[in-house]
Amino acid sequence: MPLSYDCSKCPGYCCSYDRIEVKKSDINRLAKHFHLDYETAEARFTKIREGDRVLRHQKDKIYDTICMFFDTDKRRCTVYEARPAVCHEYPDRPRCGYFDFLQWEREFQEDQKFVPLKLG
Repeated sequence: MPLSYDCSKCPGYCCSYDRIEVKKSDINRLAKHFHLDYETAEARFTKIREGDRVLRHQKDKIYDTICMFFDTDKRRCTVYEARPAVCHEYPDRPRCGYFDFLQWEREFQEDQKFVPLKLG
């Protein structure tokens, strides 16, 4: 079944998830991408959260925080070729619920660049 979403038209919703889990193979890939050793990459790019190793975040004007590898101006991944497996596999189905919502909201607002901001 063909994909029915376009990540290039999304402001990075999945990249704002608090728990973007990474495995050793993901850290190795990032280390290689940045020409670092494993231990340096692990310390620089990850942290332990509730017992799981996850990617660090940075401040974001839309979602409060977002993956540290996300370009908050261009709204794109800066390590796309080296991104973790969980990012590569997301959403693991032909439809993305957030993209469906975003398309509906943009049509309703009559603005193809509309982005619902997080309130709070």
